[in-house]
Amino acid sequence: MNKNKKHHVLLRTIGDYLKSHPVAMSIAGVCILLNALGAIFAPISLSTVINLVMESFNGLGWEGVKDAFFNQLIILVCAYLLSICGGVIYSQITAKYAQTYMHELRCRMFNHLQDLPISYFDRHDKGLIMSTFTNDIDTIRQLLAQSISTIAICSISFITSFFVMLSSSVILTLIVIVGACFMVLNVKLTGSRSARNFMIQQKVIANEEGFIEEMMNGLKVVKSFTHEEEAVKDCTKYCDDLRNVSTKANKFANILMPIMGNIGNILYILVAFVGTVLFALNIKDFTLTGIQTITIGVVVSFLPMVRQFTNNVAETSNQVNSVAMAVGGTTRVYELLDEPVEVDNGYVTLVMGKYDKDGNIVECGRKEHTLWAWKHPHTADGSITYTLLQGDIRMFDVDFGYVPDKIVLHDVSLYAKPGQKIAFVGATGAGKTTITNLINRFYDIADGKIRYDGININKIKKKDLRRSLGMVLQDTNLFSGTIMDNIRYGRLDATDEECIEAAKLANADSFISRLPQGYNTYVKGNGSSISQGQAQLLSIARAAVSQCPVLILDEATSSIDTRTEAIVLKGMENLMKGKTVFLIAHRLSTIKDAQAIMVLDHGRIIERGTHEQLIEQHGYYYQLYTGVFELE
Repeated sequence: MNKNKKHHVLLRTIGDYLKSHPVAMSIAGVCILLNALGAIFAPISLSTVINLVMESFNGLGWEGVKDAFFNQLIILVCAYLLSICGGVIYSQITAKYAQTYMHELRCRMFNHLQDLPISYFDRHDKGLIMSTFTNDIDTIRQLLAQSISTIAICSISFITSFFVMLSSSVILTLIVIVGACFMVLNVKLTGSRSARNFMIQQKVIANEEGFIEEMMNGLKVVKSFTHEEEAVKDCTKYCDDLRNVSTKANKFANILMPIMGNIGNILYILVAFVGTVLFALNIKDFTLTGIQTITIGVVVSFLPMVRQFTNNVAETSNQVNSVAMAVGGTTRVYELLDEPVEVDNGYVTLVMGKYDKDGNIVECGRKEHTLWAWKHPHTADGSITYTLLQGDIRMFDVDFGYVPDKIVLHDVSLYAKPGQKIAFVGATGAGKTTITNLINRFYDIADGKIRYDGININKIKKKDLRRSLGMVLQDTNLFSGTIMDNIRYGRLDATDEECIEAAKLANADSFISRLPQGYNTYVKGNGSSISQGQAQLLSIARAAVSQCPVLILDEATSSIDTRTEAIVLKGMENLMKGKTVFLIAHRLSTIKDAQAIMVLDHGRIIERGTHEQLIEQHGYYYQLYTGVFELE
C-alpha cells in the first residue's frame, strides 16, 4: 500500500469518527489541549519557584519573595490540576465514544452486507469477513481510543516544550535536538520494520481465521474422510506463518522502546551535566528573549522538559505499530463498506389490496385485504395501475453467465402459468438451480427477458419480488432461536396458530410435539440439536407459512427418508394448491405429476413435456427414468 493511500484511509477513519460525535470530540480536543499545556507550563512555574528560593538566600530574604513564591506555587498546582483534569476527562470521553463508534461501525458494516449482491459472498471467504468484524475493528478501537489522543498530546507538548526550551537555553535545546535526531533515526530503522510486519500480521490473522471457520463448518467431512492429520498440517502452516510474522513484528517493537528509553536517559544526563557546567562557570546563553545567565532554576526546570520532550518522541514512536495495524484494519473495513450495493432500479411494488364495488383492485390495510397486487406507477402520465399477483412466470430467450466470458444458460425459454408445477431435471451443473436464482434476481440475466404476471422483473423491486417467492433449499439453514421463531422466519407477522398450521402441513408437528418444550424448543444455528431431516421439515414449514403464490423447491425432500417423503409430499399437495411451483428433484418419481418437465443439459433445455410425453419420446429423460443412461 502506498503512503497516499495509507494517509487517505487514516484521515477517512478519523474524519468519520469526528463527524459522528462532534460535540463530544470538541470537548475531548479542548481537554487534550489543557492536559498538554498544563504539563508544559508546570515546569515553567517550577523554574520561577526555584529562582525565588535562591533569591531569598541571596539577600532578599523570605519576606521579600514570599508573596511571589506563593503566587507561583498556586500557578504550579493549578497547572498540574488542569493537566490531570484534562487527562481524566478526555480519557473517559475517548473510551466511551470509541466504543460507541465501534458499535455504529459494526452495525453499518452489517447493514451494508445485507445490501450486497450474492456474487460478493461467492467471491469472498466468510472467515475473512468475520475477521473484519473482529480483529480489524479492534485495531480501529485502539487507534481512536488511545493512539490519536496520545499522538495529539505528544505533538502539542513537543511543539510547546520546544519553544519553551528555546526561551530558556539555546545551548541545551541544541543538545536535545541532536538526541531527538538519533531517536527519529531509530524509529525510521526499527519502527518502520515493526510497523510493516504488524500490517502483514493483520492479513495473516484474517487468513488463519478464514481457515479455522472453514474447518469448523466442515468438521464432519474432515472426520468422515479421516482428514484430521492433513487439517492439522494445514493449520500448523497458518499458525507458523502467524508466529513468524508476529515474531518479527514484536522483535523490532521490543527493541524500539529500550533504545528510545536509553537515548532519553543519556540525553537527560548530558543536559544535566552541561547545564550544571554552564551554571557553575556563569556562562551566558542565547534565548528567544535575549542573552542571559544560566541559573539553577533554568537547569532544574529544563530537566523535566527534556524528560517530557524525549517521552513525547518515544510515545509517538510507540504508536507507530498501533497505527500500522489500524491502517491494515481500516483498509479492509472500508474495502467492505465501499463494495457496490446490489443495484435495484425497480419501481413496481407489492401491496395488499381488495376489489371495490366496480371490480377494480384498490389498496387497503392488512385487516381488509383479500389479495396481493403489483402496484405499477407510470411516469408518462402519472397514473397507477394494479396487477393481481397470480404467479405467472415466463422466460424468453434467456442467456446468463456467472462471469461474462462463460455463459452457463443458453437461449432458455419457458412459461409457468398460475397453479402449474414445473420440474427441472438434469445432471449436476446443467443449470437447474441457476434458473431459480434468476427468478429471485440473485443474479441478473445477460440477455433475454423474465416476466412475472406480465411485468418485466427488472421493474419489480427486489425485496417485493422475493416476498412473493417461497423457497426450500437443499441445504437447510436454521437460525439460533426457538422452533417457532424459525418457522415464523418465513413471515414475521404470522401468528402462533398459523405457524403451527404450517408445521402440520409440512408434517413437522408430530416430531415438534415430542420435543421437551415443543415449539418453544431452542435450536442452534447449525441445527445440530435436531436431525437433518427434521431441519428440512422446518424449512418446508417456513415456506408454508410465507403463503407465497410461487414456490421454489430445490431438492426439498433430499434429506428425508422415503417413507417420510411420501407423507410430506402428500401434505405438500395442499401447500402447492393454487401456487406456481418450480421443482428441482433427482428422484424422478416425485415429479411425475408435474404439468411440464424441463430436461436441461449444459445450460440448454433439450426436452420438455409431461412425464408420459417424455417417456414416449425415448430420449434423455427416458434414459434417466429407466436407468438406461446409467447403464450406458
